[in-house]
Amino acid sequence: MIPSALDRPGDLIVAVVGQTASGKSDLSLDLAQSLPELMGAAAAEIVSADALQLYRGMDIGTAKTPVSERRGIAHHQIDVLDVTEEASVARYQIAARADVEAIHGRSGLALVVGGSGLYQRALLDRLEFPGTDPGVRAALEAEAEGPLGARGLHARLAALDPESARRIDPHNARRIIRALEVIELTGRPYSSTMPERVFTRPCVMIAIRHEQAILDERIGRR
Repeated sequence: MIPSALDRPGDLIVAVVGQTASGKSDLSLDLAQSLPELMGAAAAEIVSADALQLYRGMDIGTAKTPVSERRGIAHHQIDVLDVTEEASVARYQIAARADVEAIHGRSGLALVVGGSGLYQRALLDRLEFPGTDPGVRAALEAEAEGPLGARGLHARLAALDPESARRIDPHNARRIIRALEVIELTGRPYSSTMPERVFTRPCVMIAIRHEQAILDERIGRR
């Protein structure tokens, strides 16, 4: 039962999280049918937070719910990219938050469902995505490929932002370059842009848990 303190559907997100094959999609459909009447919402709509379900044509491997089995419930952020396009968490954040805003504008209840943790957090939590600068990035990439190498850039990162340096492998040039790029562009530590576990809107999160043997059996059937 949704806590009475969060009984305003216009402000509320219900998030369904869980491991692969845990049953998130089925539960979300059940909730989408039952919650609107309980909460006085016009209807519930589902916003996917699964990075792979963004792609058209990737239906079987992602266990995408067929349109015929969606019970007439609107789904968003599914089949919005071609396989030749690169998914972007920053772009997803903008689009998915716009979907939630539109659902609330229709006096509806937004259900966020999916198994990609970073995508869920980008939608639900305080998380910013600093911009990029091709010139800054190119200069850092040149340094990484030169005598300084990734380890040298990592040492620079450790001096500027020890917390980020602890999190990033010294051999992961791509992440090191991104961290240094953000520091140069913003003047702030890269670690300051990491997600805060603070919801941007009131949210009830429902987690599904199963024993590993059950999950293995379900994945095998899939």
